[in-house]
Amino acid sequence: MSTSTTASVSTHILDTSIGRPAEGVAIQLSARGGRDAQWQTLGGSATDADGRCKDLPALPQGTTHVRLDFAVESYFEAHSAKKQADAQQDAPANRDSGDVFFPEVAITFAVQPGEHYHVPLLLNPFGYSVYRGS
Repeated sequence: MSTSTTASVSTHILDTSIGRPAEGVAIQLSARGGRDAQWQTLGGSATDADGRCKDLPALPQGTTHVRLDFAVESYFEAHSAKKQADAQQDAPANRDSGDVFFPEVAITFAVQPGEHYHVPLLLNPFGYSVYRGS
């Protein structure tokens, strides 16, 4: 991959509800070359213990738009079960335990050749935020 002819993408996820990286979230990368072109699935990976996905596929030449699909439902289901197991008996019940409001998060953004795009996802069970990082 030559950074002078194509863009590159990286991402990481922070679970803001616990203040820790989100490990084990599956991420799929898709790209297209033009606003009206069809999406091409390039592959995917999962976040590591630091919440980072370091092995996303390279973007093909001519890519103008990228989509990252984050499969967060199984991550939250696993953490909900752990929280319930760790909860004290006298703690108030969590009325939303087990519910996943956003089962997946899809982020689409435009890219320019030669640029690197780091796209962090700040995630909690009932909301998320994303931005172009560095």
